[in-house]
Amino acid sequence: MRKEIESKIDEAQEAYERWRSVSLDDRIEYLKKVKEKLLLNKERYGAVMTQDMFKPLGQAIAEVEKCATLIEYYIQEGKAILQGRHIQTNWSETYIVHDPMGVILGVMPWNFPFWQVFRFAIPTLLAGNTVLLKHASNVPFSAKALESCFAIEGFEQVYFNLTVPGKEVEEIISHAAVKGVSLTGSEPAGSAVAQKAGSLIKPVLLELGGSNAFIVTKEVDLDEIIPVAVNARFQNTGQSCIAAKRFLVHESLKEEFTRRLAKEAKKFKQGDLMNLDTRIGLMAREDLAMELETLLKESVALGARVVCGGKRDKNWFEPTVVTDVTPNMPVFIQETFGPLAVVVGFDTIEEAIALSNDSHFGLGVSIFGKDLEQMKKYVHLFDDGAVFINEMVISDPRVPFGGSKFSGIGREMSAEGLLAFVNKKTVVIK
Repeated sequence: MRKEIESKIDEAQEAYERWRSVSLDDRIEYLKKVKEKLLLNKERYGAVMTQDMFKPLGQAIAEVEKCATLIEYYIQEGKAILQGRHIQTNWSETYIVHDPMGVILGVMPWNFPFWQVFRFAIPTLLAGNTVLLKHASNVPFSAKALESCFAIEGFEQVYFNLTVPGKEVEEIISHAAVKGVSLTGSEPAGSAVAQKAGSLIKPVLLELGGSNAFIVTKEVDLDEIIPVAVNARFQNTGQSCIAAKRFLVHESLKEEFTRRLAKEAKKFKQGDLMNLDTRIGLMAREDLAMELETLLKESVALGARVVCGGKRDKNWFEPTVVTDVTPNMPVFIQETFGPLAVVVGFDTIEEAIALSNDSHFGLGVSIFGKDLEQMKKYVHLFDDGAVFINEMVISDPRVPFGGSKFSGIGREMSAEGLLAFVNKKTVVIK
């Protein structure tokens, strides 16, 4: 292992030995200072994200503000979640305490350069651990900005940035001081990290891909649904694991839904990313745009029809709507990580549920309809980690986030996220 990496891990371990003894009240004060610094610099941090991965500035600033809402959630709820729990037994006293584990490694992606890091780092730090962060290589300025954001005058340095290639992650996991790892990223990366952590009996939290279904039943009002569908697919230029990627629409509405979705998609134009009115950006890297283009071309060769878009210029990918898609096509099978919407028709709700579950992912699903009680009965039939009824799938600090199947292991945010890297210790007194 390189000396500079080992030195950084040693620093994180030494900091942990002190940070673990800092009172919960003082850790909360630290979070307050991070939040204050975050909001004070939100325009600057937003511009850094725009520079790194071509996110429109308005969306980048909104991402910073969302990070602040997550911090506020843990400021308000963290103490109650972490407090010990007494259990009635035949001993004089029995209770559970939540102790920190040590140095936790976070391996984070580029698509939400701040949000992904904050939702891992904030609960991990509040629990009393220290954080090692290996960020995506294509967002170096975001990585530096984050390190400065977590450096709070008057407090222990508890967040450490590692500028290393991905191939060194497994060796970092092997270090005795690293007690757990959280990764948000691709399936291959998740598999490699899980294998390494598992071989060392270290806890791992994985948030991987998604191919979320967006189910439109025959009772819905398209005037209400189309704006939601547009946001669900094209937010963050479609580069979101929880974006709606497969629109499953009742046959009676499919043609009209497709026409109207395409009409809205055509309104997205390339613009100045620093203009707050720009609604869509470039894809983060040209190779990613090329991969999406390949999935589209292969699907068209199998009979899919492009209703609008479909053209690529370097890492600009036209917002695209594709129909006549079947489950054997790449745009249905693979995660379309970009501004490409797939529309598939169905006749019965049983068929829609089967199509939704026909994926090796299981992150989230949205279902829209008028009969609320009936839709509640469908919840247990979906394989996903989240079911949103009459709402697009979103991530919110108040509710657990994570998926099933190849979408990952474990849950972030809410109480589950705060307890992901703690030692749940049983104490018995005779």
